[in-house]
Amino acid sequence: MATKPTKTTAFKLPSVLAFSRKLEVSDALMASGLWSNINESDAWQPIALHEKRNRATHSQFGAKDDDKSKPNLSWGDDATLPHDADTLRISFTLKTLGRLEEPTACNEPEFEGKVNQVVKAYRTEYQFKELATRYANNIANGRFLWRNRVGSESVCIKVKHGKEIWTFNAYDYSLNEFSLSPNDSNHAFAQLVAVIQNGLQGDGFEYLEITAFAKLGLGQHVWPSQEMVLGIPKGEKSKILFKLKQGENDCAAMHSEKIGNALRTIDTWYTEEGNPKAIAIEPYGSVTSRGEAYRISKNDFYTLFHKWLKDGEIAVEQQHYVIATLIRGGVFGGNE
Repeated sequence: MATKPTKTTAFKLPSVLAFSRKLEVSDALMASGLWSNINESDAWQPIALHEKRNRATHSQFGAKDDDKSKPNLSWGDDATLPHDADTLRISFTLKTLGRLEEPTACNEPEFEGKVNQVVKAYRTEYQFKELATRYANNIANGRFLWRNRVGSESVCIKVKHGKEIWTFNAYDYSLNEFSLSPNDSNHAFAQLVAVIQNGLQGDGFEYLEITAFAKLGLGQHVWPSQEMVLGIPKGEKSKILFKLKQGENDCAAMHSEKIGNALRTIDTWYTEEGNPKAIAIEPYGSVTSRGEAYRISKNDFYTLFHKWLKDGEIAVEQQHYVIATLIRGGVFGGNE
């Protein structure tokens, strides 16, 4: 049993406190090909963006009467598979980093010592296995495909670590019920969990190359990340998709932030209700697409972090959540 952190009578966040990310994700490149060519790396072509200009209708709530009968002209980027390709390939890399107990910045050594004590106690007792299992599950289930996962006939995930390559059928792994790591250490999922654990526990890092294949159908839409562009003048292109250079050509891509959000969508501890839908690890449990913050009633990161450091103990599930928030990284100083 790990030594519990000692109690302290006072607690105050340092004015300067920050933790660096421990799941470091690259941007993801998108390519097209045939499902039958999954194992032929040279048979895949970068997906290029193209523009579409359409004459649609005004369908938004509160449209002016004068506009309801007029065309709504739209101009934006689009991306599809070619008509001779039925499968989307998405590839990115992931580093899992250690030394979580060391803040990137902290201007109060005594507070840093308390954090160090808490994280080391957690490492000794739980070895990051619960968190590593959940992160591994979100790799194996292809959650990071986001909308590209919907309507896929088949989804295959390949993970390369050194000379090892593990293959997963994404539909074998749930999006909301996290698989236990098999007792068989030779099982592909157990090996993936162990690698992520090693990265989080050690002083160095572990490096993974992750490739997903989604069989969507010939010529079907694919969904790169959309750039957030503010103040677009009227009449200009209103939808701009993310792209990266690959050789001499542009390639449709997904933001590393979007991939990372999917990997850390492991929080089922925010409610005591049965079968909760997993949400991303965030200090206030914020899910902007739903307009909700699920951790604002004494179960937010700051309240739980405070209680853990002050009293030396919180529920095990909330320890996992607090540690996962530190792995997420961010600026947590006491100043607004």
